[in-house]
Amino acid sequence: MDELSLRLFKFSSAGFCCAQIMYKLALEDEGTQNDDLIRAAQGLCRGIADTQQTCGVLSGGIGVLGLYAAKAKEEESAKEDFTQMVTEFHEWFNVEFGATKCVNLIGVTDFHGIDQSYKLTCAEMIKKAYVKVYEILLEHGYEYGNRR
Repeated sequence: MDELSLRLFKFSSAGFCCAQIMYKLALEDEGTQNDDLIRAAQGLCRGIADTQQTCGVLSGGIGVLGLYAAKAKEEESAKEDFTQMVTEFHEWFNVEFGATKCVNLIGVTDFHGIDQSYKLTCAEMIKKAYVKVYEILLEHGYEYGNRR
């Protein structure tokens, strides 16, 4: 098992969901943590508020891009390439996985049932999406792991 798979397994086993894992990976890679962000991300999981709509891997990936390039303070603006990066990631996600809705991606409507096999599908999606976010950031001149 590769290092990213081990990290995913650790976070999933600890009860974190897809969007939270996307953020936890990014924060861990830069040597920081942000419990408030991880708490807030839980609402994005399982298709936003357990509605099986927009996939948490997609929204989490967009959020990680936002950590680097979105507006955070009154006196600043989003970086010029933020919208372009979000569009690139969204389009890639839709092509790569064939959908953006959780229910269409994994076909699960009961996340609390006995069958947890969907987690393998989600883990593969997280791995691919996480690598793609990393690639997009590098292509746009960001130093991954260093938002300063």
